[in-house]
Amino acid sequence: MPAEITMPQLSDTMTEGTLVKWLKKEGDSVKAGEIVAEVETDKATMEMESFESGTIASIVVKEGGKAAVGEAIAIVAKAGENVADLKKAVPGAAADAKLSTTSTETAEDGEAEGPSQDAHKDAAHASAPVAAALEAPAHEGDGARIKASPLARRVAKDLGLELSSIKGSGPNGRIVQADVVGAKDKSGAAAPAATKSAAPALPTRLATGATEKITLNKMRQTIANRLQLSKQTIPHFYETVEIDMTAVTELRKKLLEMYEKKEGVRISIGDIIAKAVASSLKAVPQLNATFDDKTSTVTRFGDVNLGMAVALPDGLIVPVLRSIDQMSFKEIRVKSTDLVDRARGQKLKRDEMSGATFTVSNLGLMGIREFSAIVNPPEVGILAIGASVDRPVVRDGQIVVRNMMTVTLSCDHRVIDGAVAASFLVTLKSFLEVPALMLI
Repeated sequence: MPAEITMPQLSDTMTEGTLVKWLKKEGDSVKAGEIVAEVETDKATMEMESFESGTIASIVVKEGGKAAVGEAIAIVAKAGENVADLKKAVPGAAADAKLSTTSTETAEDGEAEGPSQDAHKDAAHASAPVAAALEAPAHEGDGARIKASPLARRVAKDLGLELSSIKGSGPNGRIVQADVVGAKDKSGAAAPAATKSAAPALPTRLATGATEKITLNKMRQTIANRLQLSKQTIPHFYETVEIDMTAVTELRKKLLEMYEKKEGVRISIGDIIAKAVASSLKAVPQLNATFDDKTSTVTRFGDVNLGMAVALPDGLIVPVLRSIDQMSFKEIRVKSTDLVDRARGQKLKRDEMSGATFTVSNLGLMGIREFSAIVNPPEVGILAIGASVDRPVVRDGQIVVRNMMTVTLSCDHRVIDGAVAASFLVTLKSFLEVPALMLI
């Protein structure tokens, strides 16, 4: 019996996915566990693996098409089955109807435009062969506008490539960033070398009186919905404390001498803060928890799975550093760097984006002194970390300069009271001002 490759649930809140790119084509063999496609979820563009082995007889959902979780997106022929017969048996209309009728950009371009001028025509002919649409040129005749994403246009301009010479792989033949980069790789073209007299590039601006409407992508829509739900349903309260980071900066200097020169591992202030947060959550376990408002149940965890908010061009993603309470400073640096890099490259796996028991949001590197974050349900708290800077403070009646940092804890008041939040902050402050306490 032939098998189906179905749309997997790649995030906790995912209900449908968009096929950004197939890494296999019809007739290719595939093994269980092999990466076969890239899928845009409500959080990121992620790699999708096959749970079946065999030969891909038919790709049901083409690139740019959408499918609900659990819906078939490809048919796999097992050993001894006739691939050609299976391909004929799959109705093409099922795949064609899934194509989006708007020219919304894929996640890798991170931009969107409004509905295509051909949207109504496409909808009326949804059962027409998809291949024809994908193979069609990106322009519609002399003077007609070439269908290309804004980012693809900018990349083509930078590389000195003509869009009219590039075949688009997006919905309705639309040119996306990957098409431009691929065309550059084939042609060997490169961006013109800048000369000393060349003027710096100016930012693209809208014409006076013009407006631009941008449709939120799935990630941004999910962020909007979840944060709105959080602020509407969770009674937030906030507590702020200033922490003397002088001892941490001294500790970091010693750690750099130990690890950077010998092993190339550059411990950061953020790594030490993360370790202190984990130690504080072990000491005040009420905050290392989640809350189910449907059952009024609080779940506390023995391990600290720390979520780290990472900014992406299209929004935020929160990779999870699991069991961070058991890690050394060196392990935190190595593993967090890997997670953040893959988060920005949209290469995280599902279990690396879920299961956080507490989250930190650090804007200190951007010079933000103080801010408040919104609780990420079902977690019951989130810590906003500001910049660590030299400031005048009073010590023993004298004004001295110390390296100070401001942090703000946001809590779900249904579960956490002010005294518990204060206890956490006092504990965190003690760990950072006397780092040796983390070893006890």
